[in-house]
Amino acid sequence: MKRNLLILNLILLGLICAVFAVQAQSKKPASKSAAPKPIRIDVNKDKVGGESSRFLSMVGDWMVVEDGGKKVYAADGRQWLRGNPARGLAEKARTIYGSKHEDFVDNVKAFAYFPISVAKDIDDFQNGEISMKFKMVSGQLDKCAGILFNVKPNGDYLTVRFNGKEDNLVLWTFKQGKRSFVKKGTENVPLELGKWYDMKIAVHGAQIEGWLNGKKLIDYTWAEPISGKVGLWSKTDSVSYFDEVTVTPMAK
Repeated sequence: MKRNLLILNLILLGLICAVFAVQAQSKKPASKSAAPKPIRIDVNKDKVGGESSRFLSMVGDWMVVEDGGKKVYAADGRQWLRGNPARGLAEKARTIYGSKHEDFVDNVKAFAYFPISVAKDIDDFQNGEISMKFKMVSGQLDKCAGILFNVKPNGDYLTVRFNGKEDNLVLWTFKQGKRSFVKKGTENVPLELGKWYDMKIAVHGAQIEGWLNGKKLIDYTWAEPISGKVGLWSKTDSVSYFDEVTVTPMAK
């Protein structure tokens, strides 16, 4: 009799412990999903003098060069000619937009004044940050470098760019073959040729911020949420270097 009672007490004790364990587990906060990791788009594995395997150059001459013993990506405008899209434009456009690439090609040709190169690994950037280092090397007509984003299948896009002749950071829109001014930075910032500087854009929905060397100069709300491919931007005969291009997606 005593033995049976002992067994019964042990069973009850086990059940009580199990109940408390379940309750304790239910009170634990739900684990948060891991934040998306930054995507570094570098050219370390590419051959100097050739095109990058991480980008698709659409307008102008883009290549991997060596700077201070390090491989960087360059927009080389020394051979720039107006209306000169990159070699193999149609094939490259087909790579990222498939059967819809013809509208992209036609629109980009209208923007051939502005060299662009699209990142291969980013399908649809909507929220987060795009950062890079840039160096303006030379240019008679222009000295420019910028971040390309909101690139649509028809070739429309946005860019935040720095112009070394105007000393300003500006948000521009390119739509249906026409360029339009959107927003100028709050102050001019003289930058020297041959030195590396930091540029960043931050996007949340339709909100766009433009940063230069750690200072926010542009704050603008676009007409609709940002969504599209990303890349790099230059202008006419600018020779500009780009490095440490990083895309950091964020949850909506």
